[in-house]
Amino acid sequence: MTAPDPAPDSRALPGWVAAGLTFLCSGAVLVLEIAGLRLIAPYVGITLQTNTAVIGFALAAIAVGAWAGGSLADRTDPRRFIPPLVVAGGALVVAVLPLVRFTGEAFSGADAGSVLLLAFVAIVVPAALLSAVPPMVVKLQLASLDETGAVVGRLSGIGTLGGIAATFLTGFVLVAVFPTSGILVGTGLVTVLAGIASAVYLRRAAGSTARVTTGLLVLAVVGTLLAALAPTPCAEETSYHCARVVADPDRPNGRLLLLDTLRHSYVDLADPTHLEFEYVRAIASVTDVALPAGEPVSALHLGGGGLTVPRYLAQARPGTESLVLEVDPGVVAIDRDQLGLETSEQLRVRVVDARIGLADEPAGRRDLVVGDAFGGLSVPWQLTTVEALEAVDAALTDDGVYVVNLIDHPPLDFVRAELATMRAVFGHVVLLARAPILAGEDGGNVVAVASQRPLPVEEIAAALPDRDLAWQVAEGAELDAFVGDARLLTDDAAPVDQLLTPYAAPG
Repeated sequence: MTAPDPAPDSRALPGWVAAGLTFLCSGAVLVLEIAGLRLIAPYVGITLQTNTAVIGFALAAIAVGAWAGGSLADRTDPRRFIPPLVVAGGALVVAVLPLVRFTGEAFSGADAGSVLLLAFVAIVVPAALLSAVPPMVVKLQLASLDETGAVVGRLSGIGTLGGIAATFLTGFVLVAVFPTSGILVGTGLVTVLAGIASAVYLRRAAGSTARVTTGLLVLAVVGTLLAALAPTPCAEETSYHCARVVADPDRPNGRLLLLDTLRHSYVDLADPTHLEFEYVRAIASVTDVALPAGEPVSALHLGGGGLTVPRYLAQARPGTESLVLEVDPGVVAIDRDQLGLETSEQLRVRVVDARIGLADEPAGRRDLVVGDAFGGLSVPWQLTTVEALEAVDAALTDDGVYVVNLIDHPPLDFVRAELATMRAVFGHVVLLARAPILAGEDGGNVVAVASQRPLPVEEIAAALPDRDLAWQVAEGAELDAFVGDARLLTDDAAPVDQLLTPYAAPG
């Protein structure tokens, strides 16, 4: 049963117009929220704080907009303000694209200030303007107090349905088909056109309202042009990242894969044994001495990136069987198209979250598990817990080795917690790091190694200088002192983003 259209002399909008405006404005806010997170990710990464800032500002904007819109509707004719608010909201959805990109060039990094600033720029003003429209529509539709509950409930439900539809459409369809810029520009322009249509319909496109609406239309056009000119760090947008490959000017075949804010992988297209990053050389040092020299192994890789370690193992240990679990199909496509990846029976890639892939692993099969998965600056929390490490242990042979790349900065709370968690699962754990990190004075990459059998600590320590690494190996009492009383991480409690400090402490 549908609501009847109002009488000709009524101030109310036809039912379909009221429903359409409410549905569209509510949906546009949710599109902006999802796309806004992807828009700021190249500058501040995707962390729990980033998600929190975007969601928090979106909710704040919705609250402020609804409150202000309802208050204004009680003091003046809502028909004067609905068209310019819809046009303004749509225009600013377009305009946030260049605004965020120009702001992101000046304020980037995972510090709280940059996260909050970019989330504010991306969300608050357009979301607040669009959120002011539904209470104005409700005000117009209230023909009598006898219908208040029905009108408010119906339009509230329609607005919620608009948000739900936009959420699923954006997350499951639009992000997979269009770049973030296209999603924002398309959503903004559709909203602008709806605002202009509402102005024409209401016959209010005259006088000051006409001038305001026309000016906001110009803003939408200018915003679209600026969006095309705004700098972007993305060569390609994948399902999870802003990605690009950069050639190394000092090495003809060297290629650097950047994902959002991170220098993620380095690949030499002609020489898989060239290992540019220190942490990769540390992992290679472990595999060289902790596993039978030169013999093929069965390896599982949690996270792919540029597949530097699997390529190295294939070259250094012919016959090695590697399975790479990489969650982002776009990264795999870049590996194939730009980084020369050739898969085979010995080097396979499975597009899946590494935790899910772990659950599918046969018990006791792998000689080596390598952890190098990152979401932003942190290891995805679901790979850090006791339960996840038990799955790693189950996948390993009795003599198998788990080696994982971690990043942290003083006070190194995340690394300490992860080491404590590893020690709760494995009988033997050592840490490879530079001396200032072990002293708690610096941060960066560290490599943790775990096994149920004793590890060749002296051989690992001796292998590090051979790869030009001024790293040390911490074990026993030294590692006890380093870990201290750090908490265990479990599936029920793993506050990885809060433990990991993504920027150096002042002073």
